[in-house]
Amino acid sequence: MTDFQMLSVLDDEQRRALLQQARRRRFKRNEIVFHDGDPGDTVHLVTKGHFAIRIATPLGDVATVRVVGPGEHFGELAVLSPGPRAGTVVAYDAAETLSLSRDDFAELRRRSPRAEEMVVMALVTEVRRLAAALVDALYLPADRRVWRRLLELVRMFQGSDEPVIVPLIQEDLAHLAGTGRPTVNRVLRSGEADGVLVLARGRIEVIDVAALERRAR
Repeated sequence: MTDFQMLSVLDDEQRRALLQQARRRRFKRNEIVFHDGDPGDTVHLVTKGHFAIRIATPLGDVATVRVVGPGEHFGELAVLSPGPRAGTVVAYDAAETLSLSRDDFAELRRRSPRAEEMVVMALVTEVRRLAAALVDALYLPADRRVWRRLLELVRMFQGSDEPVIVPLIQEDLAHLAGTGRPTVNRVLRSGEADGVLVLARGRIEVIDVAALERRAR
């Protein structure tokens, strides 16, 4: 069973009971889970694959602001308050989730006081992640942000062997690092010249993870 971060405060019996109510959803590569502005009434727990969370910028562009993988979740605000989705989610690869409705969580909250703690901890985790990203954006050079975001992606996509293939385009990495594509290209080209990675169409192949970790410090 996947170890879901969001359900860590529940005991085994509560976790099993909640997951038994979940609906398994399967998505093809590039399939949309939901669009920005869609009604929000479910949270998704990722069991397989990876998903990109994207938003529309004030300039009308589409930016990737986060990538989530197995054990993570998205759409958690839907279980707290009804409202439209604040972003579009798309599958990066063949992926699966377990979706839980607001009613499922409402029933759990009636039966267990730990349910409130679960939702609060999910929100606290997200606030901490956003705070860390803000500190990076304000105080770290763009080059270091690129390396750190790439390292996070490598850890998410890493299997048992190297190279680690990260199936993102440079523009996506630029969005995640809060910089421009020319900066990302320059940084990655320097890493390619030093044997850290290889650039390919639609992906980045990291062949020396230890060297990447040193650059991301």
